[in-house]
Amino acid sequence: MAITAAMVKELRERTSVGMMECKKALVETDGDMDAAVDLLRKAGAAKADKKAGRVAAEGIVAVAQSDNAMAVLEVNCETDFAAKNEDFIAFVDSVAARVLSDRPADVAALNALPLENGGSSIEDSLKDLIGKIGENMSVRRFEVVEGDNLGSYLHKVGPSARIGVVVKMEGGDEGLARDIAMHIAASKPQFIDQDQVDPAVLEKEKEILTEQAADSGKPADIIEKMVMGRVNKFLKEITLLGQPFVKDPDTTVEKLLKSANAKVNSFIRFELGEGIEKKEENFADEVMAQAKAAQ
Repeated sequence: MAITAAMVKELRERTSVGMMECKKALVETDGDMDAAVDLLRKAGAAKADKKAGRVAAEGIVAVAQSDNAMAVLEVNCETDFAAKNEDFIAFVDSVAARVLSDRPADVAALNALPLENGGSSIEDSLKDLIGKIGENMSVRRFEVVEGDNLGSYLHKVGPSARIGVVVKMEGGDEGLARDIAMHIAASKPQFIDQDQVDPAVLEKEKEILTEQAADSGKPADIIEKMVMGRVNKFLKEITLLGQPFVKDPDTTVEKLLKSANAKVNSFIRFELGEGIEKKEENFADEVMAQAKAAQ
């Protein structure tokens, strides 16, 4: 059967795969459009399997919201170039919307859901996207927060967000909630207040600070005061309420909230790629390896 340009165009529109691959698939299936679609999907899944072991620490952090809930999601790819791809961005937005609407229990449950109503699963859709873009990708994590007073902030680099924060508050207003979320994105507190700090973490910090102060040669009572002063400074650095507010460093977040008769109940902060072990590249060694391979 003769393969026409119109057939190639139709297959490309249905699959988003390159024209040459579409033509090849149509030739192999003797012009059967549905068979060509299946063939390209299988090829995409095979490519996805081959790329599964590659580190994916770039990507997008997204936030979706409804009247009384927000979902924050991280989807990874290998390069920031892929993170700017329109199809990848659209995929992330669709997954975030699905998280918000269906509230799946975990990532496995999320991947089994359809990306669009009546369509392919998120897992299969992602494999298709991997086949098209040519990078390893994964839906890494998500959280859903429910409440009447929620705020969010996305820190973007280009079209893609690298940090996403959702805050649940009592009192205040939408502007304050967003300001607090922006502060959390910038200052990276680990806890809301000192009561949330694990006693074991605090004890370990005291131990380290005591050993450092012991080298000063000062009397024990002075060393104790030095340690307590440093512990208090440490607590202010890691707790939201103790930190200077990023938009007005002369006041603390605690004072800002009190002035608005507001309270932060919880927050979630996702930073792209945090906790993923990234491969360290040595550019000089890479060039030498390529030069040797070319000899």
